[in-house]
Amino acid sequence: MSIVEKITNWLLEKEEELARECAVPKEEVEYQIAKIELEKEKLKEEYEKKMKQLDDILQRLKKIESIETIKCPEKGE
Repeated sequence: MSIVEKITNWLLEKEEELARECAVPKEEVEYQIAKIELEKEKLKEEYEKKMKQLDDILQRLKKIESIETIKCPEKGE
């Protein structure tokens, strides 16, 4: 576990303790939730874009492989 993960977990534990004592403003938690949901959506979009790029590259490589197999059978074996 990285230091950032440890710090995040520690902060969340402290915030949970404060919530049990009703010391955390609901608006603050709602703000944090919205912020994380936005970051999650951005990450999802970036992931999908990268996956599409990789799929495109993979399809082109498979096409090249097919051409090689058909045009140059003696080299492929």
